[in-house]
Formats: sequence, structure tokens, C-alpha cells
Amino acid sequence: MPYINYNGKIFEDDTAIIKANNRGLRYGDGIFETIKLKNNQLILADEHFARLWKGMQALQFEIPKLLRPESLNDQIIQLAKKNKLTNARVRLTIFRGEGGIYDAKNNTPQYIIEAIALPESGDVLNMNGLQLTIFKDAKKSIDAFSNLKTNNYLPYFMGAMFAKKNHCNDALIVNCNEAVCDSTIANIFIIKNNCIYTPSLKQGCVAGVMRKWLISTLKALSYKIEETCVTIEDVLNADEVFLCNSIYNIRWVASVNEKNYSSNTIQSIVLTLINKYPGIYC
Repeated sequence: MPYINYNGKIFEDDTAIIKANNRGLRYGDGIFETIKLKNNQLILADEHFARLWKGMQALQFEIPKLLRPESLNDQIIQLAKKNKLTNARVRLTIFRGEGGIYDAKNNTPQYIIEAIALPESGDVLNMNGLQLTIFKDAKKSIDAFSNLKTNNYLPYFMGAMFAKKNHCNDALIVNCNEAVCDSTIANIFIIKNNCIYTPSLKQGCVAGVMRKWLISTLKALSYKIEETCVTIEDVLNADEVFLCNSIYNIRWVASVNEKNYSSNTIQSIVLTLINKYPGIYC
């Protein structure tokens, strides 16, 4: 029986822990982090917790002094051990408690930690490239909350359903200006004429931890990389395309709609990252 952590206490994962008037359930009032645990170590933990704290402040949570990154880190390791895992996909969900839309009982963050077995993969890069489509039925807003990983996930969820219906691995999400934001579970990078481009935070994409690390690291490795507006046409005219997130690192995209892409530069990037940063890129 798997276990979860709810506000610092361990429960079996099928335990009923929230009430019907919970604001996280009613309104998606909260944020979340997805973190890779590898060999009992959280990858890029400082960056994840910094983003989490920034998100809680943006959503006006009143963070108690006892809720600290060090405490959450220890609780994650404890939960993974309880679930007999040394490698795990960790989801940390923060949400407000009970109350209506105008009358939250308090603004203290409640949280749930889940630790799920991390899929084993012997490949440094997916040899079977991802097949992507473009989802336009929902437009991602560009506002003060766009870069957060909030529990208001409907455009991404519907995009994922659209991808599955069209027999694709993932779908690209567009913003209110119909420029590309990200995919349903990852940030997107395109390569054109030996330059790497990715949507800037001003385009409404999620401020991905792996995205941030890749931008900084690739610049340090002398790759030319730009954060900019990436249009659908840019994607369809690219030489190579890849996605990245904290769980899967880089994943090669073989096609978007009918356009096919190569992976030569992506393969070179991945091998360089593995050799130079084995503690992070693993």
C-alpha cells in the first residue's frame, strides 16, 4: 500500500483527507512542484523550493515559520523511504484549506506530498521521437500568475486529452496571442540555424526549473540561445525541437503535425550534459 504525506503526517494513499468545501478542490486554489528524487537526493532542490516559495507569496499564503524547505526535503525523503523508493517522481501540492471564494478560514498553506516510482530508462535520449500536435481550444493567459505551476490546470489537461485523442504523445499550448507557450507537461525549445530558441516568460510559459537550468548551462557551454516569442510557424520551420522538464530532462520531438525533425544537435547536447553534469542531468 503506497503512502502520502498530508501536512506532515503519513497516511495510506486512499485515505480521505479533505472536505467538500476545500478551496483547493473547489477553485484550484494552490500550486504544485514536481521534483525528481534520484538515489535519495532531490535534483535541483534549491531551485524547486525557491519557485515554490515565490508562488506561495504570489498567491498570498501566510507561510508559517516552521514550514521550511529543509523540513519539506526531510519529509519527502521520509515518505520515499516509507514507500521503499530511492528514485521517485515527487509531487508536492500546496493548497488553501476550507472556505468560500471570499471567506477562506485562513491563508495557511496545507500540503500533500506524493512519491511515485520513477520510470527506469536506460536511454540517455528517447530514440523514438515524440509525436506532437497543437492545441488551440484554450489560450494560456499572460498575467502575474502565468509562470506559476498552479492547480488551475484545465488548458493543459484538455490539451493532454486532445493529444491522446489524436494519437500523439503531447500537445503544444498557445497563449492569448496564439504564440507557443509550452507543452502540457514541459517547456519547449527549437533549434534553427544552430541557434536555440525558447518562449520567454513574457509569453506566459511555466517558469520551469529544468528550463532555467538548461538556459544557464547551455549559455555557459557557448551555445547560442534566445528567450523570445516563438510562433507556430517558427516551430514548423525549425530544424530540431525538444521538450524539457524536471522528470525526463530533454526529450526529442520527432514531429509536430506533419513536420518531421532531426536530432543531431540534441544528441550532442545531451551527451555533453551527461558528461559534465552527471549529478544533475541523470
